[in-house]
Amino acid sequence: MAKTLITGTAGFIGFHLAKRLLERGDEVVGLDSINDYYDVRVKHGRLAQTGIKIQDIQYGKLTQSAKYPSYRFIQLQLEDAENLNQLFASEQFDTVINLAAQAGVRYSLENPRAYIDSNIVGFVNILDACRHNEVKHLSYASSSSVYGLNETMPFSIHHNVDHPISLYAASKKSNELMAHTYSHLFNLSTTGLRFFTVYGPWGRPDMALFLFTKAILEGEPINIFNNGEMSRDFTYVDDIVEGIIRVNDNPPKGNPEWSGKNPDPGTAKAPYAVYNIGNNSPVKLMDFVSIIEKTLGVEAKKNFMPMQPGDVAATYADVQDLIDNLGYKPQTSLEYGVGEFVKWYKEFYKV
Repeated sequence: MAKTLITGTAGFIGFHLAKRLLERGDEVVGLDSINDYYDVRVKHGRLAQTGIKIQDIQYGKLTQSAKYPSYRFIQLQLEDAENLNQLFASEQFDTVINLAAQAGVRYSLENPRAYIDSNIVGFVNILDACRHNEVKHLSYASSSSVYGLNETMPFSIHHNVDHPISLYAASKKSNELMAHTYSHLFNLSTTGLRFFTVYGPWGRPDMALFLFTKAILEGEPINIFNNGEMSRDFTYVDDIVEGIIRVNDNPPKGNPEWSGKNPDPGTAKAPYAVYNIGNNSPVKLMDFVSIIEKTLGVEAKKNFMPMQPGDVAATYADVQDLIDNLGYKPQTSLEYGVGEFVKWYKEFYKV
């Protein structure tokens, strides 16, 4: 039975991942700062689903789940190196999946230091703790935003990603560079996961599906950026989780064909890898809105707006490496996924 640390388990993806690993019999320690970046009631609700009672949580102390005997949770900031190192030393994890981060492209325009603290300082603390405690594999959340100004579609891990257009994207690119350094210097197996527009039940309140659903049900207008000329590779959360688990179970061993004379950005001689996890099927924003309207049975009032700073017009994941190396490709339809989200939203908010 593997023992895994998942950071960000009060978060959207981390919550779903923890449940899946627990249901297959793994031992899991969950970690989250439970910050107030968005409605903490959603975070508390996710924790409750995994048997963690909010009233029992004490910062820096492990809390036993009332639902899963093999699950414990700790409230901790990744920037807190002292307590983080104590946790690693006492628990001796087999694998670590780092999903905790300051999320959001637009928020990074107003609060840049939050991204340095969590995504840079916090991530190097994770890397160092893995190094000193013989962790077998570190998987970590990167983002499709690292592709930045790249317009070659679909986005491939073998493309250059040196032109990010938000500090959030830059922080995720930095994580990949930092991970490669630790893989090269200390033989630590690391895998970066470039997620593409994740959605589904228990999704983040700052994401488009949540914002659109809430506004439409309340009779408020929705903001359509770039005048609707956008497309996204929407990826259902269960598909993301399946991809993470396959990656976590298969640490990279390095590419023996890699050469510094013709360096491949997507692989390395060290035990380092990156993968796109996306639906490989971009959807136009207006088609996405139409699916939400059809699911809700309500037509949206629309405000057409210009492109926002830090945003990109389109995302489209090339997942061939995921298929070739791990035998997996996301495939949940948007109609199904939106339906599942709307069912959850109406139940959670008692609409």
